[in-house]
Amino acid sequence: MAQLNETPIRVGLLGAGTVGSQTARLLVEQKDELAARIGRPIELVGVACLDPNEVNYPWIDKSLLTTDTMKVATNADIVIELIGGTGAARTFVMAAIESGASVVTANKALLAKYGPEIYAAAEAKGVDIYFEAAVGGAIPFLLPLRESLAGDKVTSMLGIVNGTTNYILDEMTTKGLQFDDVLKEAQAKGYAEADPTGDIEGHDAANKAAIMATLGFHTNVTIDDVSVEGITKITADDIAAATAEHKVIKLLAVVENGEAGVSARVYPALLPETHPLASVHGSFNAIFVKAEAADDLMFYGRGAGGAPTASAVVGDVVAEARHIARGCTGPTIPMYNKLPKAPIEASRAAFAVRFLIHDKPGVLAAIAKEFADNGVSINGVNQDLKPTMKEPGYDGELQQLRLVTHLTDEVTLRKTVDAVCKLDCVAGEPSILRVLD
Repeated sequence: MAQLNETPIRVGLLGAGTVGSQTARLLVEQKDELAARIGRPIELVGVACLDPNEVNYPWIDKSLLTTDTMKVATNADIVIELIGGTGAARTFVMAAIESGASVVTANKALLAKYGPEIYAAAEAKGVDIYFEAAVGGAIPFLLPLRESLAGDKVTSMLGIVNGTTNYILDEMTTKGLQFDDVLKEAQAKGYAEADPTGDIEGHDAANKAAIMATLGFHTNVTIDDVSVEGITKITADDIAAATAEHKVIKLLAVVENGEAGVSARVYPALLPETHPLASVHGSFNAIFVKAEAADDLMFYGRGAGGAPTASAVVGDVVAEARHIARGCTGPTIPMYNKLPKAPIEASRAAFAVRFLIHDKPGVLAAIAKEFADNGVSINGVNQDLKPTMKEPGYDGELQQLRLVTHLTDEVTLRKTVDAVCKLDCVAGEPSILRVLD
């Protein structure tokens, strides 16, 4: 057995919150085993935080706590960035790289906005950047995407990459609850933030979609290239309609490299109950990858939480520490493609559109005429489900009309729906969901 090099690899930690504190715990409590895996000991040399008096964990030595984040960022061999955001985090990450440190981060917003710039800076400086925890929490997904599939061509990825929204939709499906009630429950259990906007509006998943597309297709895709739609408009009626058709609603991050270019999108979609992603419950995440040679692959596991996310962070630390111990660096992130971004009209899908209508003769014919006039072919009709609301000023019965289209582009579909909504016999706001096989 090779003798252990006793010179420690210095690790600086930026952030001592939920994930940061658990990362420190794993580094301290498992230091002997980690040293055996690396070939050299690792030493936590500084922990930057906003207020050292508020950090009270027995495994974090008080002498390591400091508010001087820049000092920690520029005085270590490996810098772990867990402070979040894109402003200060970018400054500290770039400073760490410039000082010659490799960086481990879980900051999806930072990478979605400045990833290509950071990857290039790390390569120029001869250091590494690892970020397994940025997509899928504890799921080993990005490393296989970066390395295991390096000999293949990834054509598309779709996944459940936000645990909060998956928990909400799953509770609505299994318990028949309304969105607002489940959201409050999720906040009480710690699954959702006090301000859940980033999750429920799809922005968190959009950041991850940008990272997935960049790595999978070796081209520059930022958050500005991602089309985003959240789950705030999903109602109990949508869930009931999906259940009646043996489908489930999931918020998906979908990235594709097609003939028209690269697309990265986040939207709620209808999946058949037999689809692998349909069985992903609670706050779990899963990502479905399609590659030319490997065909279909699926990655599944805990997508959030302090300890699970810290597991991925420390895994990156160990990987980089091994490189340092051997005097080398890991593989870079090649960005050799300059692929165009696919226009929104290039994306074709089947859509399920649910209208709230007056229950009287001629309504279906009027709506079908608008679809025909706009060139949207109807594949199926369902008018059995009763709505849960009334229309002020209308005394007659309301009915739900659910139409499923053949493949069409979103621009044409939404133009058609706008025309239908102008009819006197249509009430309320329609529900529009993509249908995926």
